[in-house]
Amino acid sequence: MLSNEELQRRFAFHPANDTTGPLHGAVREHCLHLAMDLNDLFPNGGRELALAFTHLEEVMFWANAHVAREVSNEKR
Repeated sequence: MLSNEELQRRFAFHPANDTTGPLHGAVREHCLHLAMDLNDLFPNGGRELALAFTHLEEVMFWANAHVAREVSNEKR
């Protein structure tokens, strides 16, 4: 069972700040570049490419969740 503190951390709002804002942007930029490369490599698309894009969006989401939850709490 998760502690109440862990649940509060997971479901809290984690705003971007001077430290995390650029990291969020970098994650988005890298994911966008990969999506564009895949789109160029496979111009006919298809189900598999659509799924790859969906999972790449998930990668972006979870990477940015890590930035928001963990990096914003690190002491720098």
